[in-house]
Amino acid sequence: MTDLLITIIIAVAAVLIVAIGIIAFVAKGRKPKTPYTSERDLDDLPTGQSAEGDTDAAASEAGATDVAVAVEEPVAPAAPQLDVPEPVQSRLARLRARLTKSNNMFSKGLLALLSQDSIDEDVWEEIEENLLMADLGTEPALELVDALRERVKIEGSTDPARVKAMLREELLKLVDPTMDRSYLPAPHPDRPSIIMVVGVNGVGKTTTIGKLARVLVAEDKDVLLGAADTFRAAAAEQLATWGDRVGVPTVRSDIDGADPASVAFEAVSAGIDQEVDIVMIDTAGRLQNKVGLMDELGKIKRVVEKKAAIDEVLLVLDATTGQNGLQQAKVFSEVVNVSGIVLTKLDGTAKGGIVVAIQRQLGVPVKLVGLGEGPDDLAPFNAEDFVDALLEG
Repeated sequence: MTDLLITIIIAVAAVLIVAIGIIAFVAKGRKPKTPYTSERDLDDLPTGQSAEGDTDAAASEAGATDVAVAVEEPVAPAAPQLDVPEPVQSRLARLRARLTKSNNMFSKGLLALLSQDSIDEDVWEEIEENLLMADLGTEPALELVDALRERVKIEGSTDPARVKAMLREELLKLVDPTMDRSYLPAPHPDRPSIIMVVGVNGVGKTTTIGKLARVLVAEDKDVLLGAADTFRAAAAEQLATWGDRVGVPTVRSDIDGADPASVAFEAVSAGIDQEVDIVMIDTAGRLQNKVGLMDELGKIKRVVEKKAAIDEVLLVLDATTGQNGLQQAKVFSEVVNVSGIVLTKLDGTAKGGIVVAIQRQLGVPVKLVGLGEGPDDLAPFNAEDFVDALLEG
């Protein structure tokens, strides 16, 4: 019995020795796991964890090996694509061509009358009527006729080229090239230049501000817009859309019917804080016969000037309204001291003479003109180019 027990013990010991040897051999042949050689970031998986949440042990049982996984970096959003306004000279050439086309009948009619072999009293009356139909105004029309009468009498010339030269000279005197037509206020060392834009409903005031912002951006100016037209629905949204096209921010209120003067004040304050070059303030389309609205317009001006002086007040007028626009211009000038005129829609049925009439009425110059619906259809007014365009045809 003792011999049998000893034999069993020896057999078990032998089996254990063989098993231990086999285990040691297998363990020696397996590769150790490779540790991280760089700092882990938030995209790396925890140690021992696979993408599906299984443990390394489970992966080993399935015969899987360690594989390096590339982590893609997040792609930054692309910068918004901004409009690039046309150069000023390109706009001037195109707008002059449009003005020439729209005023051909004016120039041809005058030149035909002045080039007759004999200019009697009836012809002079017809010339005066032609000028009045061009919205030149009674007083300027009479001045021009008297000046031409005198020159034709003295020179006695009916040569078309000479007659055209005389007409050009006299028209240029009426348009007055000596007036300061700069629409860009002088810079200030400690604050932005402030431009306030006013005008009645329907003249294209908000659109004009957007176009003017494009012109200023093209001249490398930092611009900020103030949406103080809280009277008309969607006016602030329209203004902001124009600004977004050229990368210009807009200060606006989130409250419908907010106090316009408060919005204007905040826009100027933001312009000072952000050190921009120019702040342009849009205002509601005032009806000149609404005393309360005109008073509110005056309030905007007074409130803004508590923060900074207003450098320029631009009155936007629709050129197609002709003589009716003169009364609007007069009322606005009395309330906010208009310093410059922007004539929109100076094409189609508009009469070129309105430029002279408005300048005579207010004593302030036309500084900008718009001749179309395109975003770049706004250009600085030039007296000589304007007169030349009137007489071409």
